[in-house]
Amino acid sequence: MACGCEVRIAGLDRASALRHARRAIAEVRRIEQKYSRYRTHSIVGQINAAAGAAPVPCDDETLSLLAYADALHASSHGLFDITSGTLRRAWNFGSARLPAPAEIAAARSLVGWDRCERDGRQVRLATAGMEIDFGGFGKEYAADRAATLLIDAGCRHGFVNLGGDLRAFGAQPDGSAWRFGIRHPRRADDTIASLDVTQGALATSGDYERYFEIDGVRYCHILDPRTGWPVQHWQSVTVLAPLAIAAGSLSTIAMLEQAAAGEFLSRCGAAWLTVDPSGTIAGSDGAAHRTGTPD
Repeated sequence: MACGCEVRIAGLDRASALRHARRAIAEVRRIEQKYSRYRTHSIVGQINAAAGAAPVPCDDETLSLLAYADALHASSHGLFDITSGTLRRAWNFGSARLPAPAEIAAARSLVGWDRCERDGRQVRLATAGMEIDFGGFGKEYAADRAATLLIDAGCRHGFVNLGGDLRAFGAQPDGSAWRFGIRHPRRADDTIASLDVTQGALATSGDYERYFEIDGVRYCHILDPRTGWPVQHWQSVTVLAPLAIAAGSLSTIAMLEQAAAGEFLSRCGAAWLTVDPSGTIAGSDGAAHRTGTPD
């Protein structure tokens, strides 16, 4: 997953906890191998390699994730588009360089969820060069699947944390909640707040993972498929929801919604915490305990 990952199980003896944890870790690895766009033999790699050519048969799990992507695209009015990964071809966040308009136009010409054709169990990208990317919810889906395996095995206290995308499946054995710190978007070793979670999921999207700055303007890796340009309104958006896949999707859409994020998240009924460009923290009532003072 290219990030630090943790499975925490409490209330069991060490041998039992390790046995269950290994099953959860194996499930996360299975999902990464199956859906990573970096693996040519993954189903995502196969679909992308066949773009503009023959359709690719898919199993039920993959079809359900594509249906979820379709629902996200519709509910976000096109903001969440798993074909928008081609915009990375215009934006290199390893170097501080703004792409030329022609580069952005070329990348945007390959974006369009409506050109992902699904016919029964067959999936085809209509234009050569198109690609899909489950990066917007794949890690969160893996956290949910790992947690589900642990719950089904009888684990009642713990959480799965995949690079900050968290799914809790029960309070600590003494009944107290797990307390998770929310990273400061401008100071990597600091937190701005914390959230208490016993059941549910937590995910954060922000402008600090991959970015560069030019003339005081920050350009981050979250790209608006309508314009091809990075979003610039929020430093970070954190969402608490029943499932990690929902929390991750909502936090990403909120970043893409920019100024309308608070209204969007309120409509969704999720607890949330935002940090605006000036470092001001806002959120739904009682969402977090403040632990730091942002700049």
